Parts: sequence; structure tokens; C-alpha cells
Amino acid sequence: MGDPRESYSPERRTALLFTGTGVDGAYHAGALRALHEAGVKLDIVGGRGVGVAAAIMAAVDGGAHLWEPGGFWRDPAVAGFYRWRWPFRVLRLLAFALAIVLAVPAAVILLGLIVYPIALLLGMSGLEAGARLVESFLDMLRTAFSPPGLPTWIPRLAGLLAAASLIVLAGGAWLTWWRSPLHRRTAGNRAWALLGSPIDAAGAITRAIEAVWRLLKGGAAIKTPEAQDLSRRYAELLTDNLGQPGFRELLLVVHDLDAHRDLVFGLLRDPYRKALFPPPGGVSSRRAEAHDLSSGTQAFTADVLAASLSLPGVSDPRLVRFAPEAYWRGETHRLTDRPGCVGRLIEEAAAAGAEQVVIIAATPEPPGPHELRPPRLDGMGRVGEQIASAETVALTDAIRHLHHRFQGVYLIRPEHNPIRPLDLIGAYDERSDRVQTLEELMERGYEDAYRQFIEPVLGASGDRMTQVSRDLDE
Repeated sequence: MGDPRESYSPERRTALLFTGTGVDGAYHAGALRALHEAGVKLDIVGGRGVGVAAAIMAAVDGGAHLWEPGGFWRDPAVAGFYRWRWPFRVLRLLAFALAIVLAVPAAVILLGLIVYPIALLLGMSGLEAGARLVESFLDMLRTAFSPPGLPTWIPRLAGLLAAASLIVLAGGAWLTWWRSPLHRRTAGNRAWALLGSPIDAAGAITRAIEAVWRLLKGGAAIKTPEAQDLSRRYAELLTDNLGQPGFRELLLVVHDLDAHRDLVFGLLRDPYRKALFPPPGGVSSRRAEAHDLSSGTQAFTADVLAASLSLPGVSDPRLVRFAPEAYWRGETHRLTDRPGCVGRLIEEAAAAGAEQVVIIAATPEPPGPHELRPPRLDGMGRVGEQIASAETVALTDAIRHLHHRFQGVYLIRPEHNPIRPLDLIGAYDERSDRVQTLEELMERGYEDAYRQFIEPVLGASGDRMTQVSRDLDE
């Protein structure tokens, strides 16, 4: 790619792209704050995963709502963005109770390991209390293991807990179906519907939509509207102000599980809008994938935001219904995130006319020898490991294969990041032997943006432009 400091020019069309999952958004917020303070000119903002939230806010001059005090990533509610669905949390308690019930007979017998040594000591002291203690213990065993005792009550309690587990699973499945605004027919054994997806992304989705609405409504005390209404208001605000200071063109990418495609949603100015979003009519395959947020026929911003915050494979996808006159003819599709979408996002930025691109990612460079980390045993940690690894590979491959489409590619990422995507309250860092918080992750993004882009790239660019100006004057 050559020396990026020699290729960067503030006059070129520039895209800022965010990629990541979960708390990677805190790193995005810190880096965006640094670029905002440095006055970096941006024509396009785009994102996948949690980066969609940053892109949506930054497109309408609302990036400060991500990092300011009380903002999205400084809210204590971040700890509840992703949780095990409540039936799984209740099942864990019921399983613990069942283990206690089944352990009662063994505990009663093991009590003898305490009773007999005490009785022996009392007997060695010449006291009759030792013999009476043993007799009482044997009487208790006889009563406990008699037919009306433990042999009767343990199966009853175990059966009661098993029944409670089935009721909890059925209740959770019914509530999920009842609360969903859209439904799809399913195939296969319906018993699997009792389990459903293990991780609930509702906390992250709700807070993100509320953050967008706070930005749109300003100081008005208005209840958060329905997703379609909020999406329409957002599209109108960005369309009316596109080209004004602080407002940028927008590109978002999610994955369609039913169409087996990555879908592109955007709001661009002409002539790029016409090139990326074909007009209605015709059978172009591009119409199946590209959706113009400014068309006015459908409002997808909130749905895309919700889909991008859904964890692939472990969270329920977002159900989205397309218009009857659209390519998908009124079908309802399941949209979710996919780490590999970053390649499509970079490709779409090039198609939208970006000549140089700045990519912000919270995943560090792939590790080398002597950099192994202990595998995580907790469920959230395991999911986070899988996602972080997939994102690192996807980003590396995307830059390797697509960098030639730009005159400059600039990557802002940490050298070391112990906080994985689902470490919602931070994580322990083996290298520094302490716990690192999301506040530190945000500050690391801020510092990395200055150290990796603003100082070496913008600084060199400014020095070069100053020298050129001096040469012209002479």
C-alpha cells in the first residue's frame, strides 16, 4: 500500500467504518471522539455489528452521545446489554436445587464421618454420651431411609423441580412468541422451541434505540415511537441535512439468514445513490441486497440497528418485513450480524466513491508465539472468544483483498485488548495483573486514534501541505 502518510489527502472522499461486537463499541466511541476533536473531514460513515450504532449516531452529528458523561457507553446499563434469557437463569437455579435434593441421602450418610469420631472421643473420655450419640444417629438413619422418609420425598421433590423446569421453558417460549411483532412458520420438532436462543440481546437493542431517539427528540419529553416511525424520522433528518456540517452519508451492512446474502442499507447523495441503489422495477440482483433508506417506501434504520446487535447463532435474529412492491414481495426475513460482513462494508464504501478509508476495530493483531491466553470456561466468555477470533480473521482478509481499491487505508486498533466483546463489565488482564474497565477501553480508543492516525497521518499531511504552500509562495 505504500506509506499511508504520503497518500492521505483531506480533499479526497473519505469513509469512516466501524466493525465489532458488544463492548467493542466503547473503543469505537473513544476513537470517534479523537477524530471529532481533530476535525477530521468525513464524507461517509458505515458500520457492522455494534459499529452500526456508532455510524448511525455519527451520521447526524450525534457522536458525542456515545462518549459524553451519561452517554451510551458510560451508562451502567451496559452491564445488562447481553444476558442469558430468563428461562436459562431460572433453570440454573432449579438445577442447583435439584443437585441439593439428590445430594441429601449422601449428605446424611457422610454425617457419620463427623458423628463417629466425636463418639469415639467421648467414649475414650469414659462418657456414655458417645454411645447415645451413635444410637441417636442410627435411629435418624433408620427414620430417614424408611419408606415414608427420603425414598418418598426425594422423588417427589425431583419430579416437582423437573415439572417446574418444563413450565419455565414453555412460559419463556410463549412469552417470546407473544412479544414478537412479527412471526414466521417454523419447521422441525417443536420441542426445540422450548429452548430457543440462549442469549438475550434485548437490553442492547432497547438502549441503542432509546439513544437514537434521545438524539432525534432533543429536549422534548416524548415517548420512544415504534421502530418504523423512528426510522422514518431519522431518514428525514439525515436527508434534509445531508451536506451540512456534521452530517454524513451512511452505509450499514447486516446478514439475511433467509436470502443467504449480506444486505446493504444506506443513505447517500447523488450520483452514488443512483449507482448503489437501483430504482424500482427490473430483476437486478442488486435490488435484492441494496436498500435506500431515503426512498420513503420503507423505514429500516431501527430494524438494521436491532439486527446488527443480535449475536449470530446465539441470539434471536430480527424479523423484518419488506414492502409488497419491493424485490422480496412482502416477505418477512431474519436479519442478524455476521463478522465477515466487514468485507462487504469495505467493498460498498469503495463503490460509494470513497478514495480513502479509516477503519476502527477493537480486535488487536493476531497473536504470535508466547501470547496464548487461558481459554474461557464461562458461557459468555466462550461466545466472545469465537466472535473475536472470527472478526480478527475477517478484518485481516478484507484489508488484504480490498486495499487496492483505495488510495489510502488506515486502521485504528489496539495493540493489546484483554476485553472481549461480551465482557460487559471489563476483564482481568494477565499482562498487567489487574481488571481493566470499559472506561479504559474507551480511553484506549481515544489514544490509539491519536497515536496511529491523527499524529502520524494528519500531522504528516499538514506538514506536507504547508511545505507545498511555501514552495508555491517562493
